[in-house]
Amino acid sequence: MVSALLFDVFGTVVDWRSGVIRDVAELARAHGAEIDAAAFADAWRAGYGPSMDLVRRGELPWTKLDDLHRHILDQLLARTGLTGLSAEDKNWLNNTWHRLDPWPDSVPGLRRLKENFIIAAFSNGNVSLLVDMARRAGLPWDFVFSAELFRHYKPDPEFYRGAVELLGLPPSEVMLVAAHHQDLQAAAAQGLATAFVARPAEWGPGQHPDRAPRGDYTCTPSDLEDLATRLSDG
Repeated sequence: MVSALLFDVFGTVVDWRSGVIRDVAELARAHGAEIDAAAFADAWRAGYGPSMDLVRRGELPWTKLDDLHRHILDQLLARTGLTGLSAEDKNWLNNTWHRLDPWPDSVPGLRRLKENFIIAAFSNGNVSLLVDMARRAGLPWDFVFSAELFRHYKPDPEFYRGAVELLGLPPSEVMLVAAHHQDLQAAAAQGLATAFVARPAEWGPGQHPDRAPRGDYTCTPSDLEDLATRLSDG
């Protein structure tokens, strides 16, 4: 029996790509710059995994996601046409990750799930990022589990085990809900229940690697409202 639900956030609960494209395009217009905002967003996100690997290998000290995002952003700005930005502009753009919009089903689905389960963010985002996002988007978390709390990024097992321990529940009573197979497989390896929610629009046209279930997941709802229905019926 599941008692608590952990939610991957970027891509599963919120639409990161559209939000980044929106803010990159807005800043480019303000500065009269010609830039492919979608390519910029994809390149920014592509730096996410490699930057965390630098921390895992000890080439960087522990670094929260806001600072990793800024490091990637500075590199991108140096090789694109978006130049002449003030420090305030750069800070505003880096904080785009705090201002992402939820998928249409996310808030109503989470509200329904909250009636019967503990619901928590489970993200590599730092605490301030997740709190800002939740307040703006109306995400009704009971708690935010951030990689910052454990100083381990997903899919490191310490993050999954640490969240389960703080919840005071056996792993089998905790379900990870995610749109990403690597995340779900790491959770299953630690004994958690799993729910795969496909988000085919996450990466834009023709780019999504996680369109269909891959593995023996506990359930495969179509979205978060469907998950609420399935769990309430179960």
